[in-house]
Amino acid sequence: MKNMVYIQSGGPTSVINTSLYGAIKEAQKHKDQIDHIYGSQHGIEGLIDDDLIDLGLEDPEQIELLLQTPGSILGTTRRKLPKDIHDPVYNKIIENIQKHEIKYVFINGGNDSMDTCYKISQLVAEKGLDDIVVIGVPKTIDNDLACTDHSLGFASAAKFVINAIDAMAKDAQCFKVGKIHVFEIMGRNAGWLTAAPDILPEDTRPDLFYIPENKFDVEQFLRDVKEVYDRKGYALVAISEGLDIPRDMSNVRVDGFGHAQLGGAATTLCGIIESRLDLPTRAVEFSLVQRAFPAYISQVDREEALQTGTLAVQSALKGVTGKMIIFKRISQNPYKIEYQLADLSLVANAESVIPSSMMHDVHRMDESFRDYIRPLLQGEVSLKYEDGIAKMAVFKRIRVK
Repeated sequence: MKNMVYIQSGGPTSVINTSLYGAIKEAQKHKDQIDHIYGSQHGIEGLIDDDLIDLGLEDPEQIELLLQTPGSILGTTRRKLPKDIHDPVYNKIIENIQKHEIKYVFINGGNDSMDTCYKISQLVAEKGLDDIVVIGVPKTIDNDLACTDHSLGFASAAKFVINAIDAMAKDAQCFKVGKIHVFEIMGRNAGWLTAAPDILPEDTRPDLFYIPENKFDVEQFLRDVKEVYDRKGYALVAISEGLDIPRDMSNVRVDGFGHAQLGGAATTLCGIIESRLDLPTRAVEFSLVQRAFPAYISQVDREEALQTGTLAVQSALKGVTGKMIIFKRISQNPYKIEYQLADLSLVANAESVIPSSMMHDVHRMDESFRDYIRPLLQGEVSLKYEDGIAKMAVFKRIRVK
């Protein structure tokens, strides 16, 4: 048993495939210990349904393009495995692991995905399959993974949001009769990504920030918005998609982890502003583009994603299991992190939110927040284009029999 399988899970990021790239390149250096590099299609479902592809048969040029390909090249899922690891579905996972002689299992995802990773590690431990190791590779643009300084994908998503609002702020300033622009930004229960534009200069920085860490009050919101509009003639408002506002959620889809599909908060608030204050508005929902825009990949984010994939393989080859790679910031200026390992039990389903110490008040962040995020945004990447279009990896997807 000397094969490895790599799984991508949960919401994609612009650097999730970079971690896969790092894992592939490192695995290829250890052909004496790893015979085949497999990819599980659509997350854990690939291991359940015996739907694996042989990554060793992909064209080298396409492997290189993983560095600038957003989305999850292997496909993803939000399927939640049963709490009871004796459920029949786990037998399918073990059967396919043994069928394909898999020794190394890597699961790349966020806190929900680390729940899957933790359950698989528990499963192999209970069955006494000591030769199988399970490693978690972190990612989430929400930046809400526990135990780590930050999450892969966050910096690049933040860089997009920051630059997009910077540009749109200039647009908003053009008009004699301005509007109230409400920017809806991802982040279910954590406001890290919404707060990121606080780093902008005062001229283009949002006037108001509303994040899940603070209780939202509609009446106060209306007073805040009107004050800014009366003073400036327009207003820029950054809100988190997970904001607890009065809206109809009765027909919203819910994923396997019980998370409602969010979106529409900006439209709802603009409707309230229009009806209550009779002021012009524009709702801007960045939606999926904030996590899938390769032109704003942070060089720091890319390098850390690459190194994490590499270290995941190196750790597995040493026999490490039941852990996730984490980052500990050991120096701010110059910025430097140390890669460590955390027990999956501490990461699975846990969340990290913005501490109150990083908030100046309910509308502004503290300088410590800006110090925290600034080094993560550094560096630009150069993309390969064809006919003005950024090239993306395309896999042959040769099935493993």
